[in-house]
Amino acid sequence: MSGGSENPPDPTNQGSVDASPASAPSQGPPVAVSFAEIFRAHAPYVWRCLRRMGVDSGDVDDVLQEVFLVVHRRLGDYDGRASMKAWIYGICVRKASDHRKLAHKKRERVTDDVPEAETTSAGPEASVAGRRALARLDQALAELDEDKRAAFVLYEIEGLGVAEVAAAVGVPLQTAYSRLTAARKHVELALRDHKEDA
Repeated sequence: MSGGSENPPDPTNQGSVDASPASAPSQGPPVAVSFAEIFRAHAPYVWRCLRRMGVDSGDVDDVLQEVFLVVHRRLGDYDGRASMKAWIYGICVRKASDHRKLAHKKRERVTDDVPEAETTSAGPEASVAGRRALARLDQALAELDEDKRAAFVLYEIEGLGVAEVAAAVGVPLQTAYSRLTAARKHVELALRDHKEDA
């Protein structure tokens, strides 16, 4: 599953996936759901998280697949103490970290295939401005250490609560708050400095 698309996977276009029982989020009693349902519900979220955690666009599909292989293999270990989203995020953090450690060993492969042009519904100016803004955010996130980046991505981009962030990364609540605060300051400063330079 390599490719390098710039968009998260369309979970409705994934074909059949083996089903395994799992527990739902920690609110209420555990509910059995299939692996296919988990994949459909969380694949776009995992894709976005991996991109914001520094996984190159050309590798994000492969790392996403690795995340869901672990999810499938460890589904029986999920105990419902944290939400499914937080549990999967913990797996994302480890896989993104593993990928960054090994990324320097990978080599680009030369190909004669010409990539297809991207199509957008907005005009070219909006597309360019959007890509530039995203590149600035990616650069600011890349400057953060993994702990602060995880807190920022989960809270600010993915909309998890701070308690869920703490559970996902396995730290006390106050530690999650302090990491989030430090990350916000850094990102705000980085974006402000870039705006002043422009």
